[in-house]
This record gives sequence, C-alpha cells and structure tokens, in this order.
Amino acid sequence: MKIKNIVLILLVVGLLSLIVYRIFSNKEKDNSNNKSGATKAIVTTNGLIIEPKKFSNQLTLSGSIDANEQIELRSEVSGVVQGIYFKEGSIVNKGQQLIKVNDIELRAQLSQAKTMQSLASENERRAKLLLEKEAISQEEYEISSAEFQSAKAQSQLIQAQIARTSIVAPFSGRIGLRSISPGTYVTPTTLIAKLVNTTQVKITFSIPEKYASLMKINSELTFTTAGGKESYAATIYAIEPAVDQSTRTLQIRAIAENKDGKLIPGTFANISLPLENLDDAILIPNEAIIPIQNGKKVFVVEKGKAKEVIIETGNRNEKEILVTSGLKIGDTLITSGIMAVKPGADVKVNIIKK
Repeated sequence: MKIKNIVLILLVVGLLSLIVYRIFSNKEKDNSNNKSGATKAIVTTNGLIIEPKKFSNQLTLSGSIDANEQIELRSEVSGVVQGIYFKEGSIVNKGQQLIKVNDIELRAQLSQAKTMQSLASENERRAKLLLEKEAISQEEYEISSAEFQSAKAQSQLIQAQIARTSIVAPFSGRIGLRSISPGTYVTPTTLIAKLVNTTQVKITFSIPEKYASLMKINSELTFTTAGGKESYAATIYAIEPAVDQSTRTLQIRAIAENKDGKLIPGTFANISLPLENLDDAILIPNEAIIPIQNGKKVFVVEKGKAKEVIIETGNRNEKEILVTSGLKIGDTLITSGIMAVKPGADVKVNIIKK
C-alpha cells in the first residue's frame, strides 16, 4: 500500500514538473519571437528636419509677341492707283501719304458742285433782300436757303470722297511688302501692304485662375524667345477683367521695349512670371512625395513611429517642391524607403544634413 502511494506521488510530481517546464518554455519562446518580431518591424530610413528656406515662386508660361500697333492698309474707295509714295520695308511717319487713287472724276464732280453752290448762295442772298422788302414770303426765302445748304453739303461730301483717295500712315512704323503697282485697280477689299510699329512689342499670355488675385498692373516679368538665350524685361499694363470660363485662365498683356528690333511680332515668348518671394518656405525633395488618388502624401516621424500626412503643393524645380499646407517647420520628414513604410510602423531615421 505504501509503494502504491509512493508511485502515485511520483507520477503527480512528474506531471506537475512537465506542466511547469512547458509553461516556462512557451514563455521564453514567445519572448524570443516578440524580440525577433520587434527587430524586424523597425524600418531604417533617411530623413531630414524641415527648415525654412527662401523661395522665389515663379510661373513658367508660354505667350506670343505682338506688334504694338499693326494694320492692313486698304483703300476706302475704288479706283486706279495713281501713285505709290513709299518703299517696301521702309520706316514711314504718322500722317505721311502712302497711296493716291485717281480722283479726276471726283474733282470734276466737285467743280460742278461748287458752281451749283455759288448759284444757290447768290439766290439765297437775293431772296433775303426781297424778304426784307416783303417782296417774297418767308416760305420762299426758306426754300432758297435750303437749296443753298443742300448744294454746300454736296460740295463737302465730294471733298470728303476726294480726301479718301489718299491713304496716309495712321502711326509711325515700318511698312511691309506691297501687293499692288501703279495702275492697279483697287477696292476696299484689296490689301495694299501692312504697317507695323515695333518700337515696342506686346506680350500676351494666360495664367491659371488660382493665380489671378496675385496679378497687378506694373508688375515686372522676364521672357526669352524661341531659340534665343537673351532675356528681356516687360511690364504688365493690362489684365482682362474676367476669367475665361472655357479655359479657366486669365489673359494678361505686358509691353516691352524693342528699339533695336530684335523682337519679331508673331513669335513665341517663354515667360518667367514672379508671383511672390517667400522667406520661410517649406521645400522638400521631390522623391519624398507619394501620389495618391486625391492628391499627395508624405511620411513624418513622431515619437519613433511613421505618420502619414496629406499635403498641398505649389511650384517645383528640378529637385524640390514647395509645400503650401500639411507640414510645418521642425517636422522630421522621411525621404527614402517610403514605399516600405506603413502608418504607425517603428522607424529609425538617419538625418541627412543639407
């Protein structure tokens, strides 16, 4: 009986020992796994601490160069060209006569009209004397006076038609290639030549509507021409009062000096338009940004863990982009290995000095 009890006691003790051993063994295994998992969960990345920087916010745009003034010369009346008083490609002055259309028929009509005017004037004078002597009625005098006024108006009309046979330069500029010769019969639809004033040129361009409130008259800009390296300055002098609803852009016009004639109307301009200068801008590397469906995001580090931040951006250059909201000075930004980072993950950041 004693042996049986001893055996039972030994069995119970052995079973308890086995249970205790398995419990401690499992705890050690769990602790080992936890330590191993924690090591694997730590992501080592590069990053930087955001510091304020100076940034010149500029828009790069395309525009067109137009002449300050430009017209197509056409005759107001039909007739044969009697004289051409300009050389192709030459400079002409405002008021200078350029073309003369034959007006011999109109001058004959003017001579006839003036004769009729003189006769009507004499009849009106006589009628006035007779009216003073009460030899005619007021009505008869008024008829004579009306005939005189009509004859006078007819003479003035023909004189105006004669004046229209001379084409003069409405402004100073360079005249282009002519498309007529002496003796050509011209009509108001006949193109004679183009007159262009290029001592100044206009730069016409459009900006996105979100920048419309930043535009001001007399603001300066710079531009270059296609294939050229020389930079030119221009001044904004006119802004459309409303945004184009179809393109959501605002049209602007600037003017530039062109006394040396290097800027040719009709060519393209590559425009650099300053918007604002920022002394405390937040600029981050382009590679730190992750595009998402509704915008952009980055990862920052807070208390050793990765945090996802949605940001809004402005202009960018080759290496950096301007952040307008979402980040603040002093944030630790993850700049590499961002595709392996998950929100809330433990991270170790090697700070890169720039």
